[in-house]
Amino acid sequence: MTTFRDHFSTTSAGYARFRPAYPSALFEWIAGESPGRARAWDCATGTGQAARGLAAHFDLVVATDASRAQLAEAASIPGVRYVRSAAEASGLAAQSMDAIAVAQAVHWFDIPQFAAEAARVGRPGALVAVWTYWTLQIEPEIDAVIDRFYKEVVGQYWPPQRRLIERQYRDLHLPFTPVAAPAMAIDVDMDLGALAGYVGTWSATERYRAARGEDPVPALVAAVAPLWGDPALRRATRWPLAIRAGRI
Repeated sequence: MTTFRDHFSTTSAGYARFRPAYPSALFEWIAGESPGRARAWDCATGTGQAARGLAAHFDLVVATDASRAQLAEAASIPGVRYVRSAAEASGLAAQSMDAIAVAQAVHWFDIPQFAAEAARVGRPGALVAVWTYWTLQIEPEIDAVIDRFYKEVVGQYWPPQRRLIERQYRDLHLPFTPVAAPAMAIDVDMDLGALAGYVGTWSATERYRAARGEDPVPALVAAVAPLWGDPALRRATRWPLAIRAGRI
């Protein structure tokens, strides 16, 4: 199995607080495409963002993650059972899951090993849905400042797996019968502090801090602030989703 590289343990509390919630329509679609609603596996749950949405539609959600720190920050949710395990070796029973979901994480996996594990764990006809979001959209002038930060300030600190996200999972191969997914996006209203918190959870931001011993986020906030206006103003923010799905 691939060695687990934990990019988020040092920012787990921020991850739980600042990462955006996924749209309810996404989980309605997953449930509607699944052969049953008894059990779902939320693989690499992090702090439970997707587990909450799945729990509204399945009797039990088994939410796994290899990071002890991430699970320590996970929200207690009725109908969700957290388990510490790797994506490629979950320890779950064979043919036990109606749906398998991976939110913003499959790029970190050994993908062929994960696909084999999903094929083992999913019941016949189970839906495997993986998704990612890549860049946030607020207003063109603000977006341009954030884009420069992404590319020029922390750009060299992005792990190579980030390329799969930037390509919107178009290069991702899952050996299952493809299922077309509807176009969806995350829509959240954020103030300037929430934007700073979100950018602070980026793996590249954390690697920048570790390498340089300083935080690049305050300089970004200073550059955005004149364009933002009142820091408490909540601006509409959108992350388009790229969803890849298949049936076992």
